[in-house]
Amino acid sequence: MSTKTAAGTEWSVEDLHAKLTGAKDFFVFDVRAEDEFEAWKIEGKKVLPTVNVPYYEMLEFDEFDDVADSFKAFLEAGTAHKLPRDVPILAVCAKGDTSEFVAEALRRLDFDAFNLTGGTAAWGDFYDVKSVDVAESTICQISRPARGCLSYVVVSEGKAVVIDALRHVEQYVSLAKDKGFEIELVLDTHGHADHISGGPELAARLGVPYHLHPYDGIHPIDVLPATIGYSYLRDGQAFTVGGKTLETLHIPGHTLGNAAFLWDGKVLFTGDSIFIESIARPDLGGHGETWAPLHYASLRRLLELPAATMVLPAHFSGLGEAGNGGLFVATLGELTRDNEGLRMAQKSEEEFVAYILASLPKFPDEYVEIKRVNAGLLEVGESKASELELGKNICALAQAYEDEAGS
Repeated sequence: MSTKTAAGTEWSVEDLHAKLTGAKDFFVFDVRAEDEFEAWKIEGKKVLPTVNVPYYEMLEFDEFDDVADSFKAFLEAGTAHKLPRDVPILAVCAKGDTSEFVAEALRRLDFDAFNLTGGTAAWGDFYDVKSVDVAESTICQISRPARGCLSYVVVSEGKAVVIDALRHVEQYVSLAKDKGFEIELVLDTHGHADHISGGPELAARLGVPYHLHPYDGIHPIDVLPATIGYSYLRDGQAFTVGGKTLETLHIPGHTLGNAAFLWDGKVLFTGDSIFIESIARPDLGGHGETWAPLHYASLRRLLELPAATMVLPAHFSGLGEAGNGGLFVATLGELTRDNEGLRMAQKSEEEFVAYILASLPKFPDEYVEIKRVNAGLLEVGESKASELELGKNICALAQAYEDEAGS
């Protein structure tokens, strides 16, 4: 979702993404409430120096008619000397309005300061599209950087399949129109817990089939059947897309219906099973001890694929996981060597299960609600959807977030 940039004083979300993935340093002055800041921060490929001063604390000097002057007085009274003068400062709030005055106050104090247009709301809804180099196919990796979510459009001979569509379905419709291909199939690797799937809406809008494994057509906590329309996905099921074949691998563990898709025998869309630096957690359905052994067996099955298999996951935990060109991709052989979770999957089931159960991050309460939305058991508007999706996904094991927690 694009935003316009006011010359010299604003950064768009496109600007922010370029700077987060580039080599330029900057400092973040976040003026959201403390609980909002703790729930979700702007993060880059490396530790991003940040300070949080809630805007309402900065209204101490409210005798000024100009809000920027009030903020300037607050900064002069004790905060300004803590801020860097050798790098740009980005002022951030939820929607980009209050932070605009903060950025102006900083400039009046001769800081090189900018405002994030649209705030964290705009950043949360920003999408980035990159192409994966695959012979005789076109694969678009569509990321939502603030959330660490990845989806894919896979094209052969002008026909396309969308895998793990994210909530803002216009992204896929526009991409198909711009690139001149036809989406004829929509698949979800599983019933997502961290974000609202765009799969059912996209398929209905285009009048094409939407597939989900039937085990994920039941809410794991409520034990109620989904009310969305979907076709059953089954192990070994093959889809022809253009001149290529996409094979379904049922790999229960993260969910009971979790699936991966193997494209042309060479590219593995792992969904929530194997990530770049970790593996998926098995407890989001409330059955971690029961599902961990299933997860083990599924990972062992995937590890039997050729080492040269290209792995494209559904999530990342940080921008630092991206390789050359900003793509989140690795070979199975590389991950077998470097990914701690996959190294544990090469040990005994007992060792693996113990490792998993000792590595589970906090269970986000909102994930139960998101699963209800994805099953059609709960309807929400845009505001509530954004609230449920606030922050980064927590679908990997705790090790994936250790660097950020320690920063």
